[in-house]
Amino acid sequence: MTEKAGIMDTEQIKAFVETLVRGQLSALVAEHVAAFVQQNELKARELSLVERIIRVEEELKALREVQAAQFSAAEKRFEAMDKRFEAMDKRFEALQREMNARFEAMDKRFEAMDKRFEALQREMNARFEAMDKRFEAMDKRFEALQREMNARFEAMDKRFEALQREMIARFEAMDKRFEALQCEMIARFEAMDKRFTQLQWTMGIGFMLIVSFMSALKFLG
Repeated sequence: MTEKAGIMDTEQIKAFVETLVRGQLSALVAEHVAAFVQQNELKARELSLVERIIRVEEELKALREVQAAQFSAAEKRFEAMDKRFEAMDKRFEALQREMNARFEAMDKRFEAMDKRFEALQREMNARFEAMDKRFEAMDKRFEALQREMNARFEAMDKRFEALQREMIARFEAMDKRFEALQCEMIARFEAMDKRFTQLQWTMGIGFMLIVSFMSALKFLG
């Protein structure tokens, strides 16, 4: 398709150039003829005009040759460009095939990763379910332990209250005993004071009797 398009483009360009050259040639000839008719020149002018026309034709021929060379060079360039575009198309097709292969490999890898992720997700779900069950069992154990601890603390509170009441009663009894012992000790100390007073009086009276007896013995002797 590209080669046919290039050939059609070159043919169209050649036709356009030929029409342009013919138009210019006809325009030049008409211009010179009109000038010749208007000025009514002599045959020398006609010869010079013919020479000019011949020169113009030669110039146009040279221009055609130059244009033909340019068109051939352009065709060669277009052919080289077509070859390059064909090579680029081949490279693009190869690159596209390679990219398709890579994308297929990536799709397979993603599918494998999806499968692994699904398996991992199922395993994690199973583990989380097992952990939930363990936590539920732990919650039940903790509730039972809490109930048992509450019962034990209530029993300890009752025991502590009973012990507190018993200790209060014992302290009250000890206070009463201490008061009775204090009263008894006071009574004993009072009795001892009385005995000591009696003993002092007895010792004083005996000492006086001994002194008087001794003085009597001295008086009699």
